[in-house]
Formats: sequence, C-alpha cells, structure tokens
Amino acid sequence: MEGYSDIVIDHFERPRNSGTLEDANAVGYMTNPVCGDTLLLMLRVDGGRIVDVRWQSDGCAASIAASSMVSELVQDRSLAEAEAITREAVVEALGGLPASKLHASVLAADALHHALAEYREGQGSRH
Repeated sequence: MEGYSDIVIDHFERPRNSGTLEDANAVGYMTNPVCGDTLLLMLRVDGGRIVDVRWQSDGCAASIAASSMVSELVQDRSLAEAEAITREAVVEALGGLPASKLHASVLAADALHHALAEYREGQGSRH
C-alpha cells in the first residue's frame, strides 16, 4: 500500500468500530459521486455526548481508514467537539493521505456532519 501512512494502513487492516449500531439516534449516509465510495455512520448520543459509534463503508483503503479514524475521533466527545472535526483534521489524524485519496476524508467528515445535523433536527422536533 505504497503512499499511505502507517496509520492509514493500520486502520485499513484493523478497522475500529465497524458494524451496526441498533440504537443509533443519529445517522449520516454519504456517497462520493465520482468514485462511488459510501459511508453509513451511526451515532448514539446521550447527554450531549457521543457514547457509541459504528460505521459501514464500501470503498477504497483510504475510505475504510478514514471511516475508522472518524469513529475514534468522535467517541466520547461532546456534540460541539464532534462538530469541530474537519476534513483536514481527519487527514491529519491519519498521518496524511495522497492527493488522489483526499476524497476519503471528505466522505468521513461529511457523513459525521450529516449525522450531527440529523440529531439536532430530531431534537428540535421533540420540543
């Protein structure tokens, strides 16, 4: 896997938090229209914190690694802390990505922000 950092390789070979989260109350689904990679990110938010996270991805090694990394970055974080996670933060946490694979960080960060927006919208409708 030439051109990938050791962190990317580790997260691709040993992805963290992959699977299904049955009691998710925030879900973000994204597809990259160019390459077709997909990410379903499921969060369980309780007391303003992300208490559990799972994901399912169909994509390249970089997308798998970015999905895994974003799941670690948000675990046990407040909603505000999770909102602050950017595409650039995902790339930095992965130790960099080749320019041709930066779409993986976009997929992961966008799925996260969609999940958080869905959660906030759902909370607003309950009042």
